Amino acid sequence: MRKCLFALLICLLLPAQAMANEREVYIALGDSLAAGQTPYSQIDAGYTDFIALQLQKKGKLAHFTKELTFPGYRVSDVIDTVKSEQAELLLQDATVITISAGANDLLPLIAHNPNQGTLNFSQLNANLALNNVREEMAQLLLLVRELAPKADVYVVGYYFPYVSVHQEQVGGAATALKLLNDILAQEAKRASMTFVDVYDSFEENRGKYLTNNNDVHPNQLGYLIMANAILRSYSEGDSLQLQASDLPAPNPKSFEQILQLREQIQSKTVTIHNVKAPLAIYV
Repeated sequence: MRKCLFALLICLLLPAQAMANEREVYIALGDSLAAGQTPYSQIDAGYTDFIALQLQKKGKLAHFTKELTFPGYRVSDVIDTVKSEQAELLLQDATVITISAGANDLLPLIAHNPNQGTLNFSQLNANLALNNVREEMAQLLLLVRELAPKADVYVVGYYFPYVSVHQEQVGGAATALKLLNDILAQEAKRASMTFVDVYDSFEENRGKYLTNNNDVHPNQLGYLIMANAILRSYSEGDSLQLQASDLPAPNPKSFEQILQLREQIQSKTVTIHNVKAPLAIYV
């Protein structure tokens, strides 16, 4: 991982003008999945980091950051983040953007008891939350398009995040998650952006990717599935696909350590396409 980090920082310090027409400025937006949260309440390399590492490996990366992501973000939080001065500077030269948003508007309404294998939620409350996601996603994607006119934007769907559940308990919650994905896909299409579906890929071996029954976040193999789905859409094929052997060794950090890291590099900048921006954060 240190070698990857060193290579990426060297890449960041190359003259931006020479890279302007060749390499991507990749900005990640969204919730804990975009941030790389592990199944054990830490932050590590996730799907956004894997995409950046693969683009860098192929000589396609000028800059990457996931500093606009944070665990727990709802769609409204991502909107507020995108409206910030910091985000505006980062987004104006973005060429690739991924967005994970919407699950935190729905999942808190689902009461999961892994010991009993049950799921309980109000369909009425779920419907209200999903309608709100539809309205706010439309607003978010319009805002992203205004602030990042040069970017290819990928809206990332969600998997069914519960492993320890009796089959008869799955139906309603799975329907709600699929409806969330339908909403994300519809809004992405309306905004002329790309929706990336990961639901079926996770279903093939969900227990392999979700290793903590008390948590909804995937391990690195799960993030690999997500990264490859996005890279497949990005490259229109399998030319950029990652293998498990390509992944860095786990290097989890606490939320407090991540915040300290952000504070330490806040004053350090790199010029991207003639604009100063913070150095990327890698974990």
